[in-house]
Amino acid sequence: MSSPVVLILAAGRGERFLASGGNTHKLEALLGGQTVLAHVIQAVEAAHLLWQLVRPEGGTCGMGESISLGVQATAEASGWLILPADLPLIQPASLLSVAEGLGEKGIVVPHHQQQAGHPVGFRQEYREALLGLSGDKGAREIVTGARSQGNVLDLSLADYGVTFDIDTLADLRTAQEIRQVTSDVPD
Repeated sequence: MSSPVVLILAAGRGERFLASGGNTHKLEALLGGQTVLAHVIQAVEAAHLLWQLVRPEGGTCGMGESISLGVQATAEASGWLILPADLPLIQPASLLSVAEGLGEKGIVVPHHQQQAGHPVGFRQEYREALLGLSGDKGAREIVTGARSQGNVLDLSLADYGVTFDIDTLADLRTAQEIRQVTSDVPD
């Protein structure tokens, strides 16, 4: 099976970050000298996976629309890893584990300490369902349906980065502290 494409979802408004005192969009906020978005892209590139940035001018109406746009732009892919762009601590090995998990099941949901995270992986068989998403409603119903059919792999990972996102200035400070004490997190 060929590698899936990582859809880096970067179309959100980042309103909670601005409301918490941020003076820029959260994806442009600096973390260790690089933007939050740059950390995510760097992790994907270090995993040697193909990727598509979903960040249309003017944003989207929500995660569902962003996923649909990303799948539309990469419709011939063997599958997709849906990765919000605000997870700067994600490890390349986690991305690869999710991609490899698609060889076992049609959908892969990574977990850290029993908390579901990202990226959620989808094989090509879910293309039409992903294309049908709209608005702010993500792919949860697709995952629920696949789970009822036994087609979801719940993948336990040691990577805190699959669940830790940046929503506020406090989150950004926490990410900086984690980076300072964790030598495994790439710059």
